Amino acid sequence: METIRISLVGRRDTICVSVFLWLISLSSTAVFGQAVNQSVRPQADNEYQEGAILWMQKSGEQRALAFQAFTLARLMLDRDLRMRSKTRKRRAVVVDIDETVLDNSRHQASLLKNHQKYDSRGWTEWVKLEKATAVPGSVDFLRYAASRGVQVFYITNRTQIEKVATAQNLKKLGFPGVTDQTLLVRTDPATSSKEVRRKSVAANFRIVLLMGDNLNDFSEVFEKSRTVQDRISAAENNRALFGTKFIVLPNPMYGDWENAIYDYNFKLTEEEKTAKRADALVPQDSNTDGGH
Repeated sequence: METIRISLVGRRDTICVSVFLWLISLSSTAVFGQAVNQSVRPQADNEYQEGAILWMQKSGEQRALAFQAFTLARLMLDRDLRMRSKTRKRRAVVVDIDETVLDNSRHQASLLKNHQKYDSRGWTEWVKLEKATAVPGSVDFLRYAASRGVQVFYITNRTQIEKVATAQNLKKLGFPGVTDQTLLVRTDPATSSKEVRRKSVAANFRIVLLMGDNLNDFSEVFEKSRTVQDRISAAENNRALFGTKFIVLPNPMYGDWENAIYDYNFKLTEEEKTAKRADALVPQDSNTDGGH
């Protein structure tokens, strides 16, 4: 490497650019044991997520809500099992994976601590570690469902290259019935919709329950609702299904609720996202109801 010499006022000292670049290289961060240069993964302004991640990891309330969700799921399933079905289709329960049955909050915490944006490469690295933990109550409920002859399906937007590691992670935690046929990953890079996969299950099974942390886990109605107000209206219009057929797990860390605040514009800068979040807040002296 060519050395560039720079004269300093009053001295004949020189600065070697190669040394300077070497010092810069020491500042590269490491995520999950692999060095990641900050020029490849630009710094993110994600400090606003700290409270949400802490709540997911440290609050008794998160566990209580998870237990509550899976207890309700068992009550609804038991009620359905007592009823005589008009169809001969076998019963099924459909669950999302991330933040529904698998807890990835440690990945979120690592992104926060290293000021890194979410990116698919880093996510795949995390998935392949197979270190996600079970959401409280999830294993017990799904094993109970399986014991009653109910088929469990896992519909996730994890990708095909993540499927083997995902299956192994689930199996290690004791989740039942994880096979190529029941673990339905995203195969179409052009869409994140789960509607086709839900319909493929419904073609041969009667879906008793759907469980997820995102409204998009339940119905195409929510997938097509892409503004804050539309998502709220869709939830209100389908209120009778929540707690009976749709059961929501808490996840304040990320999701389509936040994408809607950004108008699904994934090209926004960090500064623009910050401004969008600030504008969406409704203070006490506001004349609007904030979409509630």
